[in-house]
Amino acid sequence: MTTETTETTESPAAPGARSLRGLVGMLAANASALSANRVLAIALPWFVLTTTGSIGKTGLVAFCQVGPYVIAQALSGPIIDRVGPKKISVIGDTVSMTAMAVAPLLYLSGQLSFGVLLALMAVVGIADGPANGAKGLFLPSATRAARVSFERGTGLAGAVERTATTAGPAVAGVVVASFGSVYALWVTAALFGLSALIVSTTLTNPVPEPHEKPADDSASYLTRLREGADFLRSAGLLRSMIGMLAATNLLDQAFMSVLLPVWAKESGNGPTAIGLVVSVFAATSIVAALVAAAVAERLPRRQVYLIGFVIGGIPRFVAMAAGVPLWAVLGVLAVGGLGSGFINPIIGAVTYELIPIGLLGRVKTLAQAVTWAGIPFGGLVGAGLVTAAGLTPALWVVGGLYLVAIVVPGMSKEWAGMRKQQAPAAGSPAQEPDAMQSDATQPVATQLVDEQRAVDQPATEMARV
Repeated sequence: MTTETTETTESPAAPGARSLRGLVGMLAANASALSANRVLAIALPWFVLTTTGSIGKTGLVAFCQVGPYVIAQALSGPIIDRVGPKKISVIGDTVSMTAMAVAPLLYLSGQLSFGVLLALMAVVGIADGPANGAKGLFLPSATRAARVSFERGTGLAGAVERTATTAGPAVAGVVVASFGSVYALWVTAALFGLSALIVSTTLTNPVPEPHEKPADDSASYLTRLREGADFLRSAGLLRSMIGMLAATNLLDQAFMSVLLPVWAKESGNGPTAIGLVVSVFAATSIVAALVAAAVAERLPRRQVYLIGFVIGGIPRFVAMAAGVPLWAVLGVLAVGGLGSGFINPIIGAVTYELIPIGLLGRVKTLAQAVTWAGIPFGGLVGAGLVTAAGLTPALWVVGGLYLVAIVVPGMSKEWAGMRKQQAPAAGSPAQEPDAMQSDATQPVATQLVDEQRAVDQPATEMARV
């Protein structure tokens, strides 16, 4: 069975040429889709809370969107690889736009029941998960066409994501306060539609590099899904990175959903402090992501990654547990944001270097789903610790666990392979695969350095997430 997509795929750029169209289009589409998600994250709970008055229903609606999002993204990789990320992204954004436009129309006509709203949000999650996963697959070809490094491309993508995280809630707040939450849902629909338009007019499906072996198009869906899982399971460095991200995401969620609000209340700083903490951290992380886009390719990856994670993750727990004044906490968060901005460019560069284009969809979407797996449990962990021991001990415990989650995998010998990979020179023979490595999943997009090959010789290989 061959690939069903009829779209003509283009080479990213002719030799010697440089094109910024793909990179700009990818960044613009991500900005629109991510902003839609951030607006929805504020507008939807407020809409449900004000129309039903039920906290339980508010949480249920959010769950009905996020749960299908994670599951659909985890399962969509083989389909993205077969059909192509462009079609999946456009269809997903269009379906999300339609569902988000229908919800306020039904509400204004008096036809929106709670069950219908749950179904519409599940549709958004099912469509948005694969669409967002597909957008990440344009980055390798877009950066090559623009003649920039992976670090620069992922740094710019990280800056876009953090900007959307900062601006999206602000836009939602203004729209909700000025016009009502129903209109914020329409803004979300418009942003999804804009993303679909940008992808359809500026991006083309990525094609394998000349030295890459194309994936087997005749394999079944389950075979492709299993290949992605095998690739993810057997790659030492990237498996370790994903495990770290899954653990830290869970702890970050415990901080955001429980520890931070409780700290704001018990310290007397009030809810304003929550907004200040989030805004300061996001603002400096945007700056750091832009700096990373410019200089990260010249920095030692392993050291910068681990130092950035420690600075961005640990000091906030210490400052809050120690009871320092609000201004000092904000200073700590500002420095933490600077450290965190360097993390995603390195994650993205390592990921894209080690996964061949033919396997990128099924591996990367599954990896991202794994890193999200602990997020639903973060609030439960935070609430349990605060209930059992109180706020200050909970901050120390979560901070300590955060440090362990960074240091233990980060000191593994596999992390020596994080150094920048070099692609085969033009006309040179392709690297021979490891003895235990299958041809189908050999990461021929780049050559692994000898040190990485010595410590990581799995049957298959994988690569902010």
